[in-house]
Amino acid sequence: MEILGYFAALFIGLSLGLIGGGGSILTVPVLVYLLGLSPVISTAYSLFIVGLTSLVGSYKFYKKGLVSLKTAIVFGIPSIVAVYATRRYIVPAIPDNLFTLGELVVTKGVMLMLLFAGLMVFASISMIKKKKQVEPTDENATHEHLDMPHPEPRFNYGGILAEGLIVGTLTGMVGAGGGFLIIPALVLFSKLDMKMAVGTSLLIIAVKSLFGFLGDIYNYEINWLFLAVFSTISIAGIFIGSFLSNKVAADKLKTSFGWFVLVMGIYIIIKEIFFA
Repeated sequence: MEILGYFAALFIGLSLGLIGGGGSILTVPVLVYLLGLSPVISTAYSLFIVGLTSLVGSYKFYKKGLVSLKTAIVFGIPSIVAVYATRRYIVPAIPDNLFTLGELVVTKGVMLMLLFAGLMVFASISMIKKKKQVEPTDENATHEHLDMPHPEPRFNYGGILAEGLIVGTLTGMVGAGGGFLIIPALVLFSKLDMKMAVGTSLLIIAVKSLFGFLGDIYNYEINWLFLAVFSTISIAGIFIGSFLSNKVAADKLKTSFGWFVLVMGIYIIIKEIFFA
């Protein structure tokens, strides 16, 4: 199982390199079910792994001019505050045993895994759902095809603040990046085109995840060697995925991966409720 866990680390990076995201949603299940870590420490480790791999992934977009640093700062500040506060204060304050339903004892670990499984289900739907094709006459498509500078983002500060706080809190609870929430928010509230939103999202995920992990350093004993090995394997997967991305149809791969994430999410819900 441990060997499978490290192969899964490679798969997490591979998916990030191939389709620009999604793989990090599997980090917590891999740490819990394949490597035998507790759900609470797994969400902490996931923040570090997701943050580091997303940082490497965002660099690829940055080199192509597909990262809006101004948007990352505006959206990132409330996210960073929320995720740090959640990991530093809220998660440690949750009691180990929450309540009982008949013979089912709902512990902190069970609650976190069920919350994470729900996030997986919602994320899978966003991956499975077909995106509308952008017409060539669209302003964003024109910029992309002619290699012209992308238009300056226009901010809806109220929407960005609310979304940043929500995503940051959710990231802090479950240890996942939340890219499927961030990308639509950047398109809606910052008027970024899709490719720019994906690249900017990766940078936001990287920064807020790593800041969230800082909150865990005060609360848990960290196995730095394990994190270094797991993250290195995952980052290697990014480079392999990036190399293969020109040879694979990303849209079809993303849909297939979405179905896989959906099945995994349903499996976790069933396992935690009936076989915990």
